[in-house]
Amino acid sequence: MSDTTATENTQEPRLITETGIDRRIADIIEPVLVPMGYQLVRVRLTSQNGATLQIMAERTDGTMTVQDCEAVSTAISPVLDVEDPIDKAYHLEVSSPGIDRPMVRKSDFSRWAGHLIKCETSILVDNRKRFRGKIVAADDEGFTIERDQPAYGEEPRVTIPFTALAEGRLILTDDLIRDALAADKKAKAAQAAHGMAANENFEDEDSPIE
Repeated sequence: MSDTTATENTQEPRLITETGIDRRIADIIEPVLVPMGYQLVRVRLTSQNGATLQIMAERTDGTMTVQDCEAVSTAISPVLDVEDPIDKAYHLEVSSPGIDRPMVRKSDFSRWAGHLIKCETSILVDNRKRFRGKIVAADDEGFTIERDQPAYGEEPRVTIPFTALAEGRLILTDDLIRDALAADKKAKAAQAAHGMAANENFEDEDSPIE
């Protein structure tokens, strides 16, 4: 897995966006999330428990704690109440993308290089629309996977343009769990170090001048 800096991700647009009411909700809440240091992953309004609005988000370093979910919920609830895009009562659920996450940004593919993905395309690529394999390369135009079960006559590797991507998700494996937990631990350690440095600077500023 390769590192991607928070700066690179801050305003990175999503490759896969919603339609209909989900798109309207995304347009309402995304301007609230970005200044808070979060990026939207997915919006989905389902009929679960009558109606449930599922918001998937994360910090730009890929972390998302329970406290982060609560902060996002607190921030977007009043905005949704004012804009009122849903014409019935609903439950709001805010969550992280999870380990077997949806892949919605170009940086997701470089960040999770080396791991298995299943994806669908909107057009035929190499005579098919569904793929499964390991991400072996990614650039600004697309990503290359090494198929884990290529059919007879198929090349082991196929490159999928980002413009053709309709849906993508990581496949849960022991290696993915290990790397995801390690990345989360590293990001939280960096957050803690940054917080300590900020506190030290604040204390220095408050020190009396002799």
